[in-house]
Amino acid sequence: MSLHVACIGVSHRTARLELRERVALADADATRLVDALRTEGAVAEAFALSTCNRTEVYVASADAEVACDAVLRALARHADVELPEVRAHAYVLVDAEAARHLFAVASGLESMVLGEAQILGQLRRAYDRAAAAGATGMVLERMVRDALSAGRRVRERTAIGRAGVSVSSAAVEIARAEIGDLAERRVLVLGAGKSGELTAQALADRGVSVVLASRREEQARCVARRFGRAVPMDALSQELECSDVVLTATSAPHHVITRDELERALSRRDGRPLLIIDLAVPRDVDPAARGLPGLTLYDLDDVQRRADANARARAADAGRAEELSLAEATRFERWRAALGATSTVAALRRRADTIVDDVLRDNDTRWESLSDADRDRLASLARSIASRLLDEPTRRLKASAGDDEALAAARELFGLDAAAAPPARRVA
Repeated sequence: MSLHVACIGVSHRTARLELRERVALADADATRLVDALRTEGAVAEAFALSTCNRTEVYVASADAEVACDAVLRALARHADVELPEVRAHAYVLVDAEAARHLFAVASGLESMVLGEAQILGQLRRAYDRAAAAGATGMVLERMVRDALSAGRRVRERTAIGRAGVSVSSAAVEIARAEIGDLAERRVLVLGAGKSGELTAQALADRGVSVVLASRREEQARCVARRFGRAVPMDALSQELECSDVVLTATSAPHHVITRDELERALSRRDGRPLLIIDLAVPRDVDPAARGLPGLTLYDLDDVQRRADANARARAADAGRAEELSLAEATRFERWRAALGATSTVAALRRRADTIVDDVLRDNDTRWESLSDADRDRLASLARSIASRLLDEPTRRLKASAGDDEALAAARELFGLDAAAAPPARRVA
């Protein structure tokens, strides 16, 4: 009998942040949770995926109902909340639904930002941790491997992951469209808060080492250790003279770069153009500077229009991405469902071989006059008869892949129960 697969979880689609925070699993928590599930006998295989937007436990078990109930109880204990609260916000998906969901997650179709690629690495790391702890097996290994492959294929064949929909990624796209490859350009990020950090991250993802400036110099140095180098804020005038691109994202209540400062800087650039993308509200750059010779200035509205257009482009390709993801999930589900039929057919063939061997051995002393060649022909005949008798049952069993009741009936009818997977122990 094949193992069922199930997904039990909460996400930004089903639960508020307060509950997601409590249910979230650190690496060590995830390892303990799946180990406890297996020790209790509720599941045969398990791994947990926990990100800022979702916490999901994937399991393979002979009894899906027992497994799902055990996972819900484990999550409630971990979060220190009542079981009904977890049940009210959790989704429980079994077999084909669970496979479709995981493949959609890997494809970026379930993310807050459609098509984001970070989930692929998160899924791989989550599975690898469970595998290293001995908590996984053939079914989940195949499921995750195929889901990762589907996620990569979706991004290769559709546009859902190609266009940035966050403000920071859209700003980087604008910069690349204006001046080309940024890797060899001098790029200044002004501001070390969350927006500035995200902008520096978006640039680093494209191989750009940034120069970072902020009035909060310690925070600027901390961010710069990851993405480039920091310069003091009083070096701003010099940076305006030598930088190719400036992205500003401070929280200052006034203009950080005035029209006069820009006019002076442009006069010292020997005609080299300067691109500034202002992501701040209120604006960091005096809008009166727009139109200065050699200056291209974008503000947040310009960038947001680009991000909105990218989001529409991704959404337009979401249907094709869903088709690809569903096709891959369906292929996995056919493989999983066929496992039960395959194991039952194999057990039936082994049972027939054993019976033939027993009958030949029991009658061996009655055939003293047979030559060795005759004995071989007799054994071959007996095996051929057994094989032909099993041809039709074998075809029908293979056609019953996924029908657990039919497979269970066949195992009972032919006395194959010893070969069946032991049922999961019910957890109180």
